[in-house]
Amino acid sequence: MNILISNDDGINALGLKILSQELAKKHDVYIIAPDREQSAKSHSLTIHSPLRVKEFDNKDFGAKKIWTVTGTPADCVKIGISTILEDSQKPDIVLSGINHGPNLGHDVRYSGTVSAAIEGSMLGYNSIAVSLASINIDPNDFIYPAKFISSFIDSFTQYETGVTLNINFPKGNEETIKDIAITKLAKRIFTSEYEKRVDPQGREYYWLAGVLAGDLQNELTDLEAIRNNIISITPIYYDMTSMESIQKLSNILQKQAIA
Repeated sequence: MNILISNDDGINALGLKILSQELAKKHDVYIIAPDREQSAKSHSLTIHSPLRVKEFDNKDFGAKKIWTVTGTPADCVKIGISTILEDSQKPDIVLSGINHGPNLGHDVRYSGTVSAAIEGSMLGYNSIAVSLASINIDPNDFIYPAKFISSFIDSFTQYETGVTLNINFPKGNEETIKDIAITKLAKRIFTSEYEKRVDPQGREYYWLAGVLAGDLQNELTDLEAIRNNIISITPIYYDMTSMESIQKLSNILQKQAIA
């Protein structure tokens, strides 16, 4: 099958390279990734400056073709599918990652990794965001997630489009990882702290310094799964409509109209 891979860590990210190498053993891989790190860019698009696309020649990735884009992860998938890829190269599945670090709970709203996958879903393609939930990573740590995804996508292409899977792997391999769980997003609570500093010119500036305060849910969430050395798979949907609230609001407006 044709696979489009993007990320938010940039074209030189090790997780991107290892995922591409593994998938290229069985599939036609195309990479369209930011030319530099674009972490925490969320779903932003570039509208006030031009996007420059450049072919990236690196045989080590195993990909059929590679392009870099001077934009965000969502830019990469959007311009990739609509403009860069020829019809014969259009993806059967869109992958984003493997991200260096977790994308759990509320963090998915800020994640460029997740947003690249969501952009694929919005364009009508099965899409998966893949993250390795560890900060201190050895290159070998990406090998098991890449092999898992290579096996998993064979069945995922039969899944409904429009829903993005957010998959987080604990650090480990098939011998140390305990299980796989379908999870909810955690209500991951960070302290909202900014550290005030002074630069060498005596000017004040602030640095985001919040720390994880805890997960307030008792259910099996993505954060709880990772804490227990379990692979977390969370289906997420870009339609943010609160269906439960529609009837409640309708009742309120009907009463207001009568009054």
